[in-house]
Amino acid sequence: MTVVLFFHILVIKNNLWIKTINTNSLIIKKPMKEEKNVMSRRRFLGSAALGMAGVVVLPRLATSCKSAAVNADIRLGFIGMGQQSMFLLSGFLQIPGVQVLAGCDVYGVKRQRFEKRVTEFYSKAGKQVKVDTYEKFEDLLARTDIDAVVIAVPDHSHARIAIAACKAGKDVYLEKPMTFTIREGQELKKVVRDTNRILGIGSQQRSDPGFQQAVNLVQTGALGKISKVFAYVGAPPKPYDLPEEAVPSDLNWDLWLGSLPAPIHYNHELDPPITIEPEQNETIWGAWRWYKEMGGGFTTDWGAHMFDIAQWGLGMDRNGPVEISPIGDGTEFMSFKYASGTVMTSEPFDEEKTKGVKFIGENGWIEVSRGSFKTSDPKFMPATTEKTEGPYETKIPHQVNFIESVKSRKDPVVPVEIGHSSCTVCNLGNIACELKRTIKWDPATETFVDDSDGAATKLMHYEYRAGYKLV
Repeated sequence: MTVVLFFHILVIKNNLWIKTINTNSLIIKKPMKEEKNVMSRRRFLGSAALGMAGVVVLPRLATSCKSAAVNADIRLGFIGMGQQSMFLLSGFLQIPGVQVLAGCDVYGVKRQRFEKRVTEFYSKAGKQVKVDTYEKFEDLLARTDIDAVVIAVPDHSHARIAIAACKAGKDVYLEKPMTFTIREGQELKKVVRDTNRILGIGSQQRSDPGFQQAVNLVQTGALGKISKVFAYVGAPPKPYDLPEEAVPSDLNWDLWLGSLPAPIHYNHELDPPITIEPEQNETIWGAWRWYKEMGGGFTTDWGAHMFDIAQWGLGMDRNGPVEISPIGDGTEFMSFKYASGTVMTSEPFDEEKTKGVKFIGENGWIEVSRGSFKTSDPKFMPATTEKTEGPYETKIPHQVNFIESVKSRKDPVVPVEIGHSSCTVCNLGNIACELKRTIKWDPATETFVDDSDGAATKLMHYEYRAGYKLV
């Protein structure tokens, strides 16, 4: 039996929101290339429908919420006001029934930018909304008129702030990767369920029809048994090597460091400066992500997207690999082996080193990345290709899904368990590279196998500096 899966997409036209269904679209863009610090975020498409023999239940992007709060505004606070947060702000502000009331950042000039943008948006819309900003996230969480928070801070503060938000009764939209360490992910997952909060992860590719098409083909068996997956993301993190610079007067560097062990000196690339008058926004992405003291390198920055899609296609997005080999231990690239025998490698599948996923099966292959879809057989291609514009980070359907989840009290398309699983596979790759040896993992118990010296287990977390705790 052939079943066509329909995806509801919200489209803005003449300032009205129109629900459309049964559309197929795909954009073709230049492939993504690995760059050191300046990384252009891709633009994306608007809608799609998948039709395949068999059934894969993929989440709808816009549903009819039937909760009592369906007509009430969802009042948001933003924690972290850097470049990524500004993309997210642009998206959430456009969703009907969402009101942005507050923001928090340790950098004063970024608080000013946030307040200016939100105030101008509501002023142009003819609305009077008071916007407050804070230096400390605890002050924002203490407000009883905030329903949910958007957290877009450096990775090392994700878990601590998200856990505090859940305990304060707030729902959470959390940027990927979900946490900095595996242990943090385990604790956050537990707290989310213990407090009955909604937590959604900013893995926008799950709302991308191109990736949905690829996953649907894999899961319905169109490619046959999958023998190998290429999921190219880039290099693991390196030791911090930026020169020390004077800390700006309006940046609270101690709060920025949070739980990280001191000393880590300031450099402007870690939290790129901006100006208000004249307006000059970030020209690079925060470089903290490339250094092992503060981030997980390309392994977590892009692995949280591409490994996530690979595991989703394999049906392993609530599970994980059983054996992880690092770069240099018999392989040129990180390698992840699953219990089924399928192997995923962080290996380029084209000369451009496109960040994307290639599924190889008995009946052919599919290459999918942001804005590109290639396959060994034309029958696997989407029905139509139709280019649309818009920043990838502001994909409204993904954010609409979170807001609807807050209203319906049902899990979003990327709930905490999947966010944790995708983050874990990234961290496992980095742990193997740090140890320079193959490691074995039990995804059911989330423990290492044959870790006789405890070295791998130790790298599941780090000791927070004095005054900070996870739970």
